Amino acid sequence: MITQKMKYALKALLALADEAGAEEPKPLTIEEIATRSGTPKRFLEHILLELRKAGVVASTRGRAGGYSLLKPPHEVSISELLRRIDGPIAPLTCLSRSAYQRCEDCDSEETCRIRKVFAEVFWSYLVLIDSLTLEDMLRAGGIGHRMLEP
Repeated sequence: MITQKMKYALKALLALADEAGAEEPKPLTIEEIATRSGTPKRFLEHILLELRKAGVVASTRGRAGGYSLLKPPHEVSISELLRRIDGPIAPLTCLSRSAYQRCEDCDSEETCRIRKVFAEVFWSYLVLIDSLTLEDMLRAGGIGHRMLEP
């Protein structure tokens, strides 16, 4: 599951991407982002700072200042954001790209049936999540939308 912090980050990025697609885009203040995204303002400052450090958003000081999307939506990788904000996404530490650790209770990774099953599931997940961008979220629909219908 993604954390609430990640959901807030995605909502903020979607608001910034919508503005970037406007005829005359302008930087958005934290207050504007909070209003447009339905995200509590008190969390946004920290989240936007992380997104700025990740090179996804830019901040402009001054009267006409605020935040704007630094990269085009098709270059904003959702899996990179997940790792940056939520940490490792692997279901087991022995499958993690960024935080690999051998499981303490495992005698052999090569014969571990738990690892093998979760490796297959995780591989399928990675193929999808690694291809997902902010642009995909802007055009939400497709099979995920159909899956949620009653």
